[in-house]
Amino acid sequence: MKTLIDYFHKILTWLLVGTVAILVVPVTMQIVSRYTGLVPSYIWTEELSRFLFIWMVMLGAMVAVREGTHFEVDVWPDLSPRAAALLRIVSNIFVLLFALVFVYWGVRFVRFGWSQQSELAELPMPFIFLAWPVAGLTWLVFLGEAFVRDIRLLTSKETA
Repeated sequence: MKTLIDYFHKILTWLLVGTVAILVVPVTMQIVSRYTGLVPSYIWTEELSRFLFIWMVMLGAMVAVREGTHFEVDVWPDLSPRAAALLRIVSNIFVLLFALVFVYWGVRFVRFGWSQQSELAELPMPFIFLAWPVAGLTWLVFLGEAFVRDIRLLTSKETA
């Protein structure tokens, strides 16, 4: 299972890199067209930038939850491994609740936009709105992995 989750994490990381790389193109086109006459002004670049930015943020959040690099404050930096694992479990319970909110309301958001299209590019909006429940479900998978790791650390006999 860990190999499958590692592979999924790697795919998400590459999707994040690709999203950032693609995002550079329409944003650069907007900047150049705004301040020079070299590139014609395309209206769709603003919409594409916004949608790519949404997915970039959500993909980044997914990767951050797996890597444990999301916002965190080290209140007690010198805790024992078991105490740190217990604190991570408590912290991850709050992230879990947040993930459940994203899944529940994200599904409702996708249903809300089911028959909508974006104004300029006429893209189906559910593809954009899908970022929220996908992020929530991915967080649940990665949090499950973290809970298993931390519970094993708490129940192991070697760590004092």
